Amino acid sequence: MRAIQISDVKTLRSIEIDEPSAPGAGQALVRTHRMGVCGTDVSCYLGKFPFFDFPRIPGHELGVEVIAVGDGVTNVKAGDKCSVEPYMNCGTCYACRRGAINCCQNLKVIGVMTDGGLCESFLVRADKLHTSTKLNYDQLALVETLAIGCHANDRGNPTTGDHAMIIGTGPIGLATLEFARLTGASISVMDMNPDRLAFVEKNYGITNTVLFKGDGSEVERMKEITDGDMYQVITDATGNKHSMSGALAYLAPTGSLVYVGITTEELSFKHPVMHRPEASILASRNAMPGDFTRIIGLIEDGTINTDTWITHRTSFTDVLKDFESFTKPETGVIKAIIEVS
Repeated sequence: MRAIQISDVKTLRSIEIDEPSAPGAGQALVRTHRMGVCGTDVSCYLGKFPFFDFPRIPGHELGVEVIAVGDGVTNVKAGDKCSVEPYMNCGTCYACRRGAINCCQNLKVIGVMTDGGLCESFLVRADKLHTSTKLNYDQLALVETLAIGCHANDRGNPTTGDHAMIIGTGPIGLATLEFARLTGASISVMDMNPDRLAFVEKNYGITNTVLFKGDGSEVERMKEITDGDMYQVITDATGNKHSMSGALAYLAPTGSLVYVGITTEELSFKHPVMHRPEASILASRNAMPGDFTRIIGLIEDGTINTDTWITHRTSFTDVLKDFESFTKPETGVIKAIIEVS
């Protein structure tokens, strides 16, 4: 059976793997139709993601079809179209016992810590499948990215009347924006790329855009937007150590900074920048099962429109030659989709 593997830094190869066995109790055999390429996949490919080891078959943003189910499975059946919740938690550790299964101490994320869905078919825990009778496979593959943003927004919890800012308008920043805009907060976005800011203004109607130049003009723009108050909630989706270290300076008193982007490098700031506003620093990791259910419903009813997300597309056959371009912002990539079958 065909699969694509990240075998080393910036190295993809086509491999043959064994066909999966029949599903056991609690399992489902699924066929991969679509895989979304996200910042995590790019970081893994570039050798920059902290939870990744070579070699690995990637693929955690997935739209799949159920082929068969094992004993005891009642939530899905053969023929169902599903999004995959890729976070394989243990169910018994401290975090799981507290309901924080996204922070499981023994967590295995498929496509990152174990082999994922960039193959023809694979076995998965059936309880990690979320069905829809309305969404297509492209939309189902986008649910996981949106779930990351949903959870990040919930961590910051902006409300009506707040000024909230999202730093970084890649897929995770855009996913956070999808949910921040539903809260009633006044939303700003900041990026170094004017084309991405134009994308946000065109597709989301966000006029409070901030172009980061590093010369102080961005701070003046923030003060203009907020009447000098600055931001009650900031979500940094860049994964850039300089951005993540500097974001505290943009907080309003008693504000919260949410890190959803990940870096392997050290962050640094002088303590008063955190102490003076009595700031809260929060991390956002993965997502929760309920986020998947909510997002599927929001796409189904038209609240979230995924049409503008997919800017690039490739086939299973052409992944090897096309993937490198997905790592380059200058190609205008927002979200690439791999058509596996």
